[in-house]
Amino acid sequence: MNHLLQISDLSIRFDQGPTAVDSLSLAIREGETLALVGESGSGKSISALSILRLLDERHASYPGGKILYRGEDLLTANVKRIRQIRGREIGMIFQEPMTSLNPLHTVERQIGETLELHKGMRGPLARKRSLELLELVGIQNPESKLGAYPHQLSGGQKQRVMIAMALANEPDLLIADEPTTALDVTVQKQVLELLRDLQKKLGMAILLITHDLSIVHRYADRVAVMERGKLVEEADTKDLFSSPRHAYTKKLLDAEPPEAPLALGQNAETLLAVDQLDVRFAIRKNLFGKVKESFHAVQSAGFELNRGETLGIVGESGSGKTTIGHALLKLTASTGSIRLAGQELAFLNQKGVRPWRRRVQVEFE
Repeated sequence: MNHLLQISDLSIRFDQGPTAVDSLSLAIREGETLALVGESGSGKSISALSILRLLDERHASYPGGKILYRGEDLLTANVKRIRQIRGREIGMIFQEPMTSLNPLHTVERQIGETLELHKGMRGPLARKRSLELLELVGIQNPESKLGAYPHQLSGGQKQRVMIAMALANEPDLLIADEPTTALDVTVQKQVLELLRDLQKKLGMAILLITHDLSIVHRYADRVAVMERGKLVEEADTKDLFSSPRHAYTKKLLDAEPPEAPLALGQNAETLLAVDQLDVRFAIRKNLFGKVKESFHAVQSAGFELNRGETLGIVGESGSGKTTIGHALLKLTASTGSIRLAGQELAFLNQKGVRPWRRRVQVEFE
C-alpha cells in the first residue's frame, strides 16, 4: 500500500523555547485510519497543524525534517501551493466547531466559500452542492439549515457542518483533531460512524487525533503514540492493545477507568433524596409578567444518593442533566423535594440555603 503522507524526522520549536516536537517520523497509507494519541501537551495537534502549515510561522519554526505529501515536501512549498492543498487535497476538522465556524456567516456562505475558492462554484451550483454535502453528512432537513448561523445549531450539527466543509472537495486525506470533543456519547458515535462510512465511500485516509482510547480501539487501523513531543510506539491497533511495548503506552492503557465502581458498605446512609423534582423555564410572558408558555425541562425526577456512592446522570444534550444539578444547588427555581442529610432544602430561600452550600461543591462544564 502506497504512502500518501510521510513525515520524516520532523522537529517543531516555538520562539526560543525547547523543542515541542522532536524528530517525529510516521507515515499514512492511502485509505487507512491512523490514530495519533497521547496526553494533552504531547504534541499531537501541533504535529497535525504543521502538515498544512497552520502554525503561526512568526513564532513556529521547523529545525529539521520533511513532510512529504505524494512526494512533495510541504515545508518548502510556497504559500500559493499550500493554499491549493488546504481543503482541496487535505481537509481538516478542527477540535472545537463553535470557535472554528464563523459566527457571523450562515452555513451556506461558509460551505460556499470553500467551493468557490477551490472549485470556482458560485450561485445555484454552489447551493446545490452545499445541499448535497449536508445530506451526505446526515443533516436533517438541510434546506432549512443553509440559512442558519452556528449558534442556531446543536453541537452535533455544528460538527457535521465542519465535516461537510472538510469534505467539500473530496480530499485524499482528512485530519480529524479530536472530532468528538464535547459531544454527547450518542452523537460521538454518529459522527465517528459517519466518518467511517464517508471514508469507505470516498476512499480517503484519516489522521485521527484523540486521547480517547475506546475510539482508537474501535475505529483505527494503526496507532502512533506520542509522549512529550516524541513518537514512542507505533503498531497495528490490535497488536498495540494486546501487546504494548513501551512503558508509556502501557501507562495509557492502564489509565482507562475501571469497569466497575468500588463496592459500597452495608447499610450505607442516604445522603441525598430527591422526589418529584420539576423545573420549568418561561418561554413567553404577557404584558403583566404572567407566564403564558413554558418549557418543562425536568419532569418528576426522583433518586437517592448514598454516602460514599457515585451516581451517574446521563442523557443527550437538552435532556435535563445540568438543570437537575442547578436545581439541587438552588441555582434554578424548582418544585418538589430535595433532602440533604435529612434536611429539606426545597423551601429554603437563598439566605437559608447558603450555609448548606458549604457541604455541596460543584464543578461546572
